[in-house]
Amino acid sequence: MTNRWMALGSSMLLAGCAVGLQTSAPPNLAPARSGTLAQCEELREQFKFSATRIESTARVSAGAVRNGPQPTAVTAYSVSEHCLVKGKMHERQGADGQPYAIGFEMRLPKDWNGRFFYQANGGLDGVVQPALGALGGGPLTGALAQGFAVISSDAGHTSGQNPYFGSEPQARQDYGYAAVGKITPMAKALILTAYGKLPDRSYIAGCSNGGRHALVAASRYAEQFDGYLAGAPGYRLPNAALAQLWGSSKWNSLAPAGPTVNHPFNPNLKFPDIGAGFTADDRHILARAVLAKCDALDGAADGMVQDVSACQKAFDVQKDVASCTAGRDGKCLSTVQKNVIAQVFKGGQTNKGEPYYSSFPYDTGVSGNNWATWKFVFSQALDPGALSHVFTSPKRDVKAFDTDYDNLFNGIFAKPPGYSESADETITPMNHAQPLNMKNVQQRGAKIMLYHGVSDPVFSETDTRAWVDRVAKQVPNSANFVRHFPIPGMNHCSAGPAADQFDALTPLVAWVEQGIAPGSITAQVRGAGNAGGVNTELPASWSAQRTRPLCAYPKVAKYTGSGSLENAANFSCQ
Repeated sequence: MTNRWMALGSSMLLAGCAVGLQTSAPPNLAPARSGTLAQCEELREQFKFSATRIESTARVSAGAVRNGPQPTAVTAYSVSEHCLVKGKMHERQGADGQPYAIGFEMRLPKDWNGRFFYQANGGLDGVVQPALGALGGGPLTGALAQGFAVISSDAGHTSGQNPYFGSEPQARQDYGYAAVGKITPMAKALILTAYGKLPDRSYIAGCSNGGRHALVAASRYAEQFDGYLAGAPGYRLPNAALAQLWGSSKWNSLAPAGPTVNHPFNPNLKFPDIGAGFTADDRHILARAVLAKCDALDGAADGMVQDVSACQKAFDVQKDVASCTAGRDGKCLSTVQKNVIAQVFKGGQTNKGEPYYSSFPYDTGVSGNNWATWKFVFSQALDPGALSHVFTSPKRDVKAFDTDYDNLFNGIFAKPPGYSESADETITPMNHAQPLNMKNVQQRGAKIMLYHGVSDPVFSETDTRAWVDRVAKQVPNSANFVRHFPIPGMNHCSAGPAADQFDALTPLVAWVEQGIAPGSITAQVRGAGNAGGVNTELPASWSAQRTRPLCAYPKVAKYTGSGSLENAANFSCQ
């Protein structure tokens, strides 16, 4: 089988050559101008847009609004007075006989900063999350609180249809990309009606699947947005899901028979406890070994591995983790454990040597609870269903541990009757419209910022680096519109032993509208008393207010040689 990435790279290289060398800087985009909300309740009757029905409009007084439906919401955002608009687009009966629509809510601040924010949501969507413009990590604030007009959607299906919506061709396409393309012009028209002018600048942001949405928008809808903020972008979501499923069989081979864990969403179901063979204590042993080998590579032994690339070259799980010879003593791992760890971090391959997805970097966040949940629980609770209905074709019944992985891999690229595209073409931004070229984004002066936890257990930060590297090879001067910020120790979108509280939106706006390219972003740990929620996985030796610069890849935060190790000011990006 021809390596799909090699074939893709060849076609993209030809496309890149066609662009020619860019000899001038991209244009500067003018700053947004503020406005004041002219109407709210009247929008229900006055706003008209094709295939759109406004269900309700209401003024919301200033105060706290929670991020997500109760009882799961834990973070409250303080927002100013705004108008809440709820509605649906493209209501229809699907080919499967089920009702479908693109549900949305939009929040329009009374005092508007002139900007539009598309809140791209995570998972398989299916829920209209509160349109607060909330970002990953330990949030400082949301886009609504900063004065953006914010929209959120369910991407064309409801949670009751998850993951079965993927067997309906239009619903799968809406989830993959079409919902963004349909909602965005409507949202801008609604802004025009509400404020008397269109937004001057438009942004799309999200983490996980939301990061995927942002990169898909950059490749498909470059004319619609000026700034793209992609956190932990699962831009090869089907491949990552397959890698998780493949990995679960490896973890299961370590686990003793018998122990079970509760299904995270259905208390009546239980799963095999596949993490019982690589316990929290075991994961801390691995994390300590990584620290011992890599901590000082950035010039400071501070419990954080900043030089990720150097660490991957230096660390060897077989050599640098002690092997148990006379039983478990809390300081060693068995040879069998180390073999499985090495396999999973390297990544699965087909029988012909083609990678299913990507390798994963060794990092300290392997000790995190978020890491374990994705590897051991969600790989059984989420990935089989998604691969059965959304990420492969044709529809099938995927089960954990007993799967033909090569057949599933081929199903990602298959196009069955009734579908105009394969799951790969629908869900990823990589195989259409010469996406790696990104010339439209660059030439119009738009910007792309990415951030990713180095210890992300489901979407590999190595894969994000690879995307940035491919763009750099094919688009001259790509650093003038694409920058990536790795976050050492952080798990999936937040948590882990990391400085995971930061504001990436403000520097993105400054880059887009003022031409100030971000070399770093200051991040803080969420220690005791933190308003964004305390991160209980922080080492006790760290200051509760520790800060670090998140450096634009490939630069690394290195200690300057003097001053407190708790202060970002004493580190520089080199």
